[in-house]
Amino acid sequence: MTERPQISPPSGAPHARIYGVGGYRPERVVPNSELVERIDSSDQWIRERSGIVSRRWAAADETVVDMAEAACRQALDAAGLDASRIGAVLVATVTHPFQTPSAASMLTHRLGATPAAAMDISAACAGFCHGVALAGDMVRGGSAEYVLVVGVEKLSDFTDLSDRGTAFIFGDGAGAVVIGPSDTPGIGPTVWGSDGAQWDAIRQRESWIAVRDGSTDWPHITMAGQTVFRWAVWQMAPIAQQALEKAGISAEQLDAFIPHQANMRIIDSMIKALRLPEGIPVARDIAETGNTSAASIPLAMERMLREGEAPHGGLALLIGFGAGLSYAAQVVTLP
Repeated sequence: MTERPQISPPSGAPHARIYGVGGYRPERVVPNSELVERIDSSDQWIRERSGIVSRRWAAADETVVDMAEAACRQALDAAGLDASRIGAVLVATVTHPFQTPSAASMLTHRLGATPAAAMDISAACAGFCHGVALAGDMVRGGSAEYVLVVGVEKLSDFTDLSDRGTAFIFGDGAGAVVIGPSDTPGIGPTVWGSDGAQWDAIRQRESWIAVRDGSTDWPHITMAGQTVFRWAVWQMAPIAQQALEKAGISAEQLDAFIPHQANMRIIDSMIKALRLPEGIPVARDIAETGNTSAASIPLAMERMLREGEAPHGGLALLIGFGAGLSYAAQVVTLP
């Protein structure tokens, strides 16, 4: 009997790590004072409710791909890598205004990374952590040597400035990392999941079909604030704790905690639940960036490293959570 041929096994790296990080923040700073009149609110109310003082909004002609490109070029420079070495480009976003082609395919061409594989990830605020997990698996599985992971959003395009629950929350920006091979573990096991039963807690108000049929003017993003707040406060801290345990790391051994920048009160609640020691730096970029969804974690990572708030080579706990409801967390070694 003829023996069946065997598929050759993948030959990837033993481990993966982050080599470089980059960030892009649009020039325009939008303080709370610009938004309060339309929602009959105040700067103090917004600060107390969310911790947000200001946010960045992209220019009218500035696209998701434009911002992603700027962040990626920084990350590539930091990694000392030419774009031609990139084997895959993963773009986490929910605000690219085209169903197709993907933002990733356009970005890959601009960077000179062709013929790298390119795809968008739609996991909202958890998208960047999903990308980190996938990139690490790709490097270890042998399907790419180096992977660009980008979190980018232009949420100002989908914000209803008359909605008292969301008008002040969202901002624009992009953050990117280069992930590649390593002899030692640089990306811990990812704890991730979703709860589709709560899909309507954060969502696009109407479908594109409704826009086409004229039954709605524009599909802004809407959110059930209290539902999301309770879910994040009570259910995400255990996910972060699981990520620490799977990585074999205790809270005391962390050099930084970089959660999704959704709300300052959520961040404070997670710090208490995880019992983080006081000296561990915690990202609080939401005060000046607002909620940038998939971009929030890499933007905070870039700033903390650039300003010396977090150490190069240190251990950081990342956790993203949002629409879907989706979530993902992992411990990484900072570049």
